[in-house]
Amino acid sequence: MPRPVLDEAHIHPAIRTKVAESRQTLVREVVAAIASNDVVVVGMAMNPHPRRARKALDQAGQAYKYLEYGSYLSQWRDRNALKIWTGWPTFPMVFVKGVLVGGATEVQKLIDSGELKTLLQRGAPS
Repeated sequence: MPRPVLDEAHIHPAIRTKVAESRQTLVREVVAAIASNDVVVVGMAMNPHPRRARKALDQAGQAYKYLEYGSYLSQWRDRNALKIWTGWPTFPMVFVKGVLVGGATEVQKLIDSGELKTLLQRGAPS
């Protein structure tokens, strides 16, 4: 089921560029990291869950790129753009071969089940 996103036809032409470009710097950085790394973890300071995801990947011997954006009181507006882009409501956001797989709990489940290795052996989705 696709998640609802307001389509461009329902955005007034005078504000379309503003809507499209609002706070997209972090999104572009994450897209670039996903394009050049098999595993990307996007997190924030002071949040224990990105640390859990990184620790799980470290223990599994899996290399990853870590991007950290602010803390609870800084860069939250920019992080909201990532949440809107992905639809994932929390941090970390873990990407495997360009696919959002969830957060720390979900990546641990993938490691425990062996599915992470399977996903990494496959090519990126088309």
